Amino acid sequence: MRVLTVIDSLAVGGAEQSLAMVTPHLVDRGVEMHVAYLAERGGVAADLATGGATLHSLAGPGGRLRAVLRTLQLLRELRPDVVHTTLFKADVIGRTASWLVRVPVVSSFVTESYGPEHVANPEYRPWKVRAAHLVDAITARFVTRFHAVSASSAEVMARRLRIDARKVDVVPRGRDPERLGRRESERRRRTRESLRISEDVPVVLAAGRHYHMKGLDVVVSAWPDVVAAFPGARLLVAGREGPATVEILRLVAEAGVEDSVTLLGYRSDVPDLMAAADIFVLPSRAEGSPGVLIEAMALELPTVASNIPSVREIADATHPVVELVPVDSPSDMAKGIMRLLGDRALAPRLAAAARERYERHYTMDAVADAMVGLYESCVRSVR
Repeated sequence: MRVLTVIDSLAVGGAEQSLAMVTPHLVDRGVEMHVAYLAERGGVAADLATGGATLHSLAGPGGRLRAVLRTLQLLRELRPDVVHTTLFKADVIGRTASWLVRVPVVSSFVTESYGPEHVANPEYRPWKVRAAHLVDAITARFVTRFHAVSASSAEVMARRLRIDARKVDVVPRGRDPERLGRRESERRRRTRESLRISEDVPVVLAAGRHYHMKGLDVVVSAWPDVVAAFPGARLLVAGREGPATVEILRLVAEAGVEDSVTLLGYRSDVPDLMAAADIFVLPSRAEGSPGVLIEAMALELPTVASNIPSVREIADATHPVVELVPVDSPSDMAKGIMRLLGDRALAPRLAAAARERYERHYTMDAVADAMVGLYESCVRSVR
């Protein structure tokens, strides 16, 4: 089977990293992988090539119309069995080009878009959110089947785009246990040494680009209460700067916690940072399927996370394997962090249960098997 994935760029992000991770496993299952990208922003290109994918640049002048024409040319050259589109621009362009040449299309829902939280997001203009919603809904009619990274994303996006929910297959993100490694004392010591943090210092880690939806301002606002209870504790934030960086820096300065909060910027060694940390925090206001939470579970890192649908799904809300706290509540986030730092029995118990859940549901082998099944069903549906 020949699959062409069309994606906005190869910059480091959740969707891009997940694609790079699953590619070698799909290739091992006989899938001929091609990846086309619309913008020249490097990041996971080497990982994709090493994993067996052939890369194709669709970057160039002329806006979306010319991008559709370039995609059409590539489709005629490759003659793929399936086109798989991921992220908004790639969805619109890939769906349109594939419809014109009658190639079956899979489109991924990697987040929950177009809700009131997006219209109210200070990083967006409301009219642009509504315009994108309309274009997405129109081009969704060209899609053969949809892939959602969580059941909550499937339900929400089927409703918002007014598509038949039966056309949506849920395949979660996964992580490769061999690439992540394990949470070992030597790895912890080595990483803490590189950060100049001693062994006895409580370390809390957050990871995500500086966007409003990631909620990093929530954990920064919670931090003064944490350091009051645990003097000397350190908060590390790994992730690229973004629209919320100025607000995060302002909150750090106003709280007077510059000495205990470190913005690390982009890091390619987040699993090492997880091995060095005592607690992981995921303060997101919305997520499609947070791969970083799956990584923390795999590495048995006790976690405090926002009680949002995609997190409840991964963490099994009926038998939680992470400490769930209300969304957008610094006080509850602080209480959750302090509870795990202070309860020497609870934290490791949750972490062990999280690893067990990861092994049952979120290994890369399970994800790759499900994706191949989705591609095969997509091809069969148009024969």
